[in-house]
Amino acid sequence: SETELSEDYEEDQDVDYQHNKRVIKTGETCSNAQTGDKQFPCGVCGQRFNHRSSVTTHMRIHTGDKPFCCEVCGQRFRQKPSLNTHKRIHTGDRPFPCHVCGHKFRQKSTLSSHMKIHTRDKPFCCDVCGQRFAHKHSLIKHMRIHTGDKPFHCDICAHKFCHKSSLNLHMRVHTGDKPFTCEVCGQQFSHKSSLILHIRIHTGDKPFPCDICGQSFSRKSYKDSHMRIHTGDKPYPCDVCGHRFTQKSTLNSHIKIHTGQNRLAVKNTRAPNDPHDCDVCGKQFSHKSSLILHMRIHTGDKPFLCDICGKRFSRKSYKDAHMRIHTGDKPYPCDVCGQSFRQKANLLSHVTIHTGDKAFTCHVCGQRFSRKSYKNTHMRCHTGDKPFPCDVCGHRFTQKSSLNSHIKIHSGDKPFPCDVCGHRFKHKSGLKSHTRIHTGDKPFHCDICGHKFCHKPSLNLHMRVHTGDKQFPCEVCGQIFSRKSNVNSHMKIHTGENSLAVKNTAAPKDPHEVTQN
Repeated sequence: SETELSEDYEEDQDVDYQHNKRVIKTGETCSNAQTGDKQFPCGVCGQRFNHRSSVTTHMRIHTGDKPFCCEVCGQRFRQKPSLNTHKRIHTGDRPFPCHVCGHKFRQKSTLSSHMKIHTRDKPFCCDVCGQRFAHKHSLIKHMRIHTGDKPFHCDICAHKFCHKSSLNLHMRVHTGDKPFTCEVCGQQFSHKSSLILHIRIHTGDKPFPCDICGQSFSRKSYKDSHMRIHTGDKPYPCDVCGHRFTQKSTLNSHIKIHTGQNRLAVKNTRAPNDPHDCDVCGKQFSHKSSLILHMRIHTGDKPFLCDICGKRFSRKSYKDAHMRIHTGDKPYPCDVCGQSFRQKANLLSHVTIHTGDKAFTCHVCGQRFSRKSYKNTHMRCHTGDKPFPCDVCGHRFTQKSSLNSHIKIHSGDKPFPCDVCGHRFKHKSGLKSHTRIHTGDKPFHCDICGHKFCHKPSLNLHMRVHTGDKQFPCEVCGQIFSRKSNVNSHMKIHTGENSLAVKNTAAPKDPHEVTQN
């Protein structure tokens, strides 16, 4: 920052620090200091000094000699005053206070730089864009934006940087150094900013509120993405079909529709020698944190407790998603229709209704699905797999929801009553269909003749009038019918059964009839 100068910066100024201090005390060589006569030149670069010993100190820049070592951390310096200033880092000594705000500094020069904040003095101006700076070194750094100069390069990968501090941060990629540790969970980070963001997971701090709807976010980038819901901005277009998206991650997921890539393919492209293996099942992970989360599958560890209902979870994200059941919070709205969802995955699945994206294809019949779970359920039609058995009668089902509906046959449970007539139903869908009797609602209409129906199956049957579709053949004469009930009526011709005979069979027997043996 502009209020702090590095020790290297101070040390490189080549100020005749030691001898100026000595001259003030003793008055020695005062005439040279006053006249500005510098009669001792550097044999390498030609820079001139008032004192021969200053040349000796200056030469260490060329030789790299740093004879003054810190006993605490081992860092070395060219000049003793620089070492003394450095020691204040370990002692915490800040002897130079600001008389305006009380902030204290280790160096007098840093205090002088800081004072420009209060005076708003910015004497250093950029000739290119006109931006002004309080310090010359800040202007020098800024100029690299215009010149593209990157004087600091990594000796390992040759990556270049504008600032030395950026190079120092980059080096942690190679060294693996993560000096910033979370005191709550122990996770380590290479950058302090990453730790600050991580801490918000534990504190729940969300300092970035949306000015329109009031929803808060833990990161500014999350808020910026959210704002596109209100502005309608979709800055990420698909180069193939032109469809636009509010987030780049959503675009990347969409691209897989065109490339044929799926999540399994992405996993297969993972490096073959991942460093973290599960000792139980052998599964490999790129990050140790992922392995730690995975191990809870085997150990059954669920350290995150819901304070309301007592349910436990293996991950904090699972608990957070669960808590929305109690709070009613649905932070993921659909940009198209406005419907909100508790989980982002549910929103992404819902969006396919509007986009028509069906990325999951059945390799047997070619039918496409918007969700992988839908495809997996569909595959049971081909495999005959029915993994959900009824404990009462043994009947098996392809879906758990079908089993739950079936169970009500045995329990006699009819939890859905009609508010009009009191008739009760096992399933909510049955109540919904029944209610149309009272309301007269016929939401299913024929696109050809305009005829309307209360139920979709009735519309499907009606459509056979227009299509001529006849799926039910008579096994005796081969005549085909559009409805099964019509086949049943037709069969009476072959069996000799008619409606009158049916009625007669229902009449009581003559009490005087004699049974012949």
